[in-house]
Amino acid sequence: MASPVARVPAASSSEALKHFEGLLGFETDCWDVHFAITNDRQDFVLLDVRAESLFAEGHIQRSTNLPHKKINEATLAQYPKDTLLVVYCAGPHCNATEKAAIRLATLGRPVKKMIGGVCGWLDEGFSLQKSA
Repeated sequence: MASPVARVPAASSSEALKHFEGLLGFETDCWDVHFAITNDRQDFVLLDVRAESLFAEGHIQRSTNLPHKKINEATLAQYPKDTLLVVYCAGPHCNATEKAAIRLATLGRPVKKMIGGVCGWLDEGFSLQKSA
């Protein structure tokens, strides 16, 4: 009898390749964001899409707070249309990144999700900064 893992056969290698390569078009991770920030290679805008109060309590350095409910043409006007926007929220238990990504994509903006959010960031041993 097959285990719950093997009960459904794995996709073919070509299907797996297409799927996993495709994911990288939609998401990035905490390590890659941290590397870009700390090595002065940040070629994206990092948006913290949580509430202002949560941002003030602690956020990723070089991120900008733009709560997902406030994303619109006016609040994005400062960024050229081709600017890559990377969104993050509290973590896997929060869907603010999806809400933000939907708004950004609807507005025709390039967007990726930073998987893990604040929880992932802290799990990797990185620190947050508080608003002054």
